[in-house]
Amino acid sequence: MNVGLQLYTLRKMAADNFVDMLQKVANIGYQGVEFAGYGGLSINELKHVLNELGLQAVSAHISLEELLKDDAPLEDALSLGLSYVICPWLPKMKRQHIDDYRAIAKKLKMVAEKYARHGLVVGYHNHAFEFESQSDDGSSGLEIILNEAPSLQAELDVYWLEYAGKSAVDYITRYAGRCEVIHIKDMADDEDKSFAEVGAGTMNIPAIIEAANHSGTKWMFVEQDVCKKDPLQSVTESFDYLLRLGVVGGENF
Repeated sequence: MNVGLQLYTLRKMAADNFVDMLQKVANIGYQGVEFAGYGGLSINELKHVLNELGLQAVSAHISLEELLKDDAPLEDALSLGLSYVICPWLPKMKRQHIDDYRAIAKKLKMVAEKYARHGLVVGYHNHAFEFESQSDDGSSGLEIILNEAPSLQAELDVYWLEYAGKSAVDYITRYAGRCEVIHIKDMADDEDKSFAEVGAGTMNIPAIIEAANHSGTKWMFVEQDVCKKDPLQSVTESFDYLLRLGVVGGENF
């Protein structure tokens, strides 16, 4: 399994010097990155930097609004050589009722089918809010999106699943073959269930990784939405933990 970094974690550093931030990510040992914006660089400039650093451009988070607006995200993804394009978030006004999720699923299905014709995989990244609404049969907003858009990948965020009271292992197993990319995170043992460096919290990370291996996960992206430490130190500690587990570089757990 490959280990990458979702660059949102280093957003402040990225805003100061995007290229220097990428250099530091490569120095830690991360094999690839998932973008949350391209740092104001042209696609050609970004490709050159990534090639120089030996970092793989794997995925990008792009809003549903942008995905529906025009073909610019598609063209950028193709030029950059991405494998995945992920819808990362839904504005609150777009997810007020369970029928909103059905409408979103329809739109994402359309986007996924369009991108698939160009060899790109589209996915959806969950938080906890998808579990606030349920249909008459008990299906959550997340389940409706994934069930009604079967061509969509599930970029399961293990922290937010557990935060919502769900089992990350169960969901990874349930969507085996559809979670080629996941977000690997940890949860601190505190009242707020705050974010922790991978391996430093309460979640059963080895069991999650084992489930991901069995379910066909190709990339785990470390992401820490909020860091109490310096974010670069946090992502270094998370990588080092995964390195000690032997999951870096495609080795089996």
